[in-house]
Amino acid sequence: MTDDASACPECSQPMKFGGFILSHREDDGRRTCRTLLKCTGRHVWWRWADRPDGPLEACPMPELFR
Repeated sequence: MTDDASACPECSQPMKFGGFILSHREDDGRRTCRTLLKCTGRHVWWRWADRPDGPLEACPMPELFR
């Protein structure tokens, strides 16, 4: 799977799809997936899978997904 976010916002390296993580979303109380994206510079980002145009957020636990 590829993603429209092709460059890491931190280091501009290419990013690759890293899977889905089921999470609780506080703004609507739903359990939904986040799309995980990783770059070769070892930065880890995610966004809500049902909001593909939403902003990328730095993953607060990147060591779990390296």
